[in-house]
Amino acid sequence: MTGGGLLIAGTTSDAGKSVVTAGVCRWLARKGVKVAPFKAQNMSLNSFVTRDGAEIGRAQAMQAAAARVEPTALMNPVLLKPGGDRTSQVVLLGKPVGELSARGYHAGRQEKLLGTVTDCLAELRRTHDAVICEGAGSPAEINLRHSDIVNMGLARAARLPVVVVGDIDRGGVFASLFGTTALLSAEDQALVAGYVVNKFRGDVSLLEPGLEMLRGLTGRPVLGVLPYAHGLGIDEEDGLRLSLRGTVRETAVAPPHGRDVLRVAVVPVPLMSNFTDVDALAAEPGVVVRFTDRPEELADADLAIVPGTRGTVKALAWLRERGLAGALARRAAEGRPVLGICGGFQMLGERIEDEVESRAGTVAGLGLLPVRVRFAPEKTLARPVGEALGERVEGYEIHHGVAEVTGGDEPFLDGCRAGSVWGTHWHGSLESDGFRRAFLRRVAADAGRAFVPAPDTSFAALREEQLDRLGDLVEEHADTDALLRLIEDGAPGGLPFVPPGAP
Repeated sequence: MTGGGLLIAGTTSDAGKSVVTAGVCRWLARKGVKVAPFKAQNMSLNSFVTRDGAEIGRAQAMQAAAARVEPTALMNPVLLKPGGDRTSQVVLLGKPVGELSARGYHAGRQEKLLGTVTDCLAELRRTHDAVICEGAGSPAEINLRHSDIVNMGLARAARLPVVVVGDIDRGGVFASLFGTTALLSAEDQALVAGYVVNKFRGDVSLLEPGLEMLRGLTGRPVLGVLPYAHGLGIDEEDGLRLSLRGTVRETAVAPPHGRDVLRVAVVPVPLMSNFTDVDALAAEPGVVVRFTDRPEELADADLAIVPGTRGTVKALAWLRERGLAGALARRAAEGRPVLGICGGFQMLGERIEDEVESRAGTVAGLGLLPVRVRFAPEKTLARPVGEALGERVEGYEIHHGVAEVTGGDEPFLDGCRAGSVWGTHWHGSLESDGFRRAFLRRVAADAGRAFVPAPDTSFAALREEQLDRLGDLVEEHADTDALLRLIEDGAPGGLPFVPPGAP
């Protein structure tokens, strides 16, 4: 196999494209195939910094881990980071190049990026046996097809076979798969080689008559029925669904190692970014992590976390409007733990000077940390390594804010601690096992909880187990021989046209 490829599209956002892409990558990697993930254009506030200082979507970093390769900017050449309802920061090949409205992007800029996108894909195909590409949203967004560079536009340009994923847990999966195909042009349909049904619960034999009818209607097979899998905990692109469901972890974990649980409340601020920072806490036995925008729940928790955001000033106003700013101040006055990460750290400071992100000028912070923040035009993208609480810590930084620490009881990574309030720009620090345990011991002591961190929790090992579960889903429930043929040979000829086609 040399330079093979496959595009995983979906009938909707959140149909399971990221999961299936990661699963295929892990399945191939276990077979000894040198595989890489690719997403031409990603819209996400969850991002990651590569070792050479490039910013890419967090989902692509997770898929690279599934493929057992180092993530690079080639794997996600275009990243859009929403800053409001109508504008996004455009990150090109890992570096921010400006803000654009949705209309401005789709009116011309996007099409001009197709050459960059196909060049990146070609380079990955040159250096890997296979590249598994992930689409975005739906390939049947007929109003945007003329400027598409991530779904059928990419498939046509690179001659990629396409598999469409549908989420049966939502209902209507047959109509979604049929309708997605039927709204594509004949040229696009010629690359759609099959379907995957995702998140199935129950007896698959009851589904099989429908699968055969779908094949009769479209001339395309269903290449897998993947069962619903609880608690995969993989890095997601969008914080909305997670914040609405409340709890981070959907499945039971081991009981607490000590007598007490530790309750963590995370504030789902507007434009919340890199909420995956709390995943490592949720993996700890006896730690219960919830998202809440209620002041009384924030007051009741043992640890309150203010996460990152793409709109620090906007999120600060939201905290005040909801009464959450007052709840955080009361916690600090009572010596109860608060942690601010990146934008959350900035909000806990004394003041923010922002002529870059919100252009609001000087705004008063919450005043819980002796920190002054000035937003710089240049974005800090780094992979720092340091020490805190006597433990080695690794993290990554993605921010425009430059913090000046003017006091505090002790340094804390690049930030500080003042009383029971902690702040840092470092994302991912809690994934360092020794540091996470030391931090939780301090939190438990301040909160008066008889909580003891488990001595052997390895977040990296848990993540590997989850990625192997994704590989198992593909290996055990998909037609892997058919997938290999598509990757190696492309879409088969003679696939029938499903009317009416694109309007």
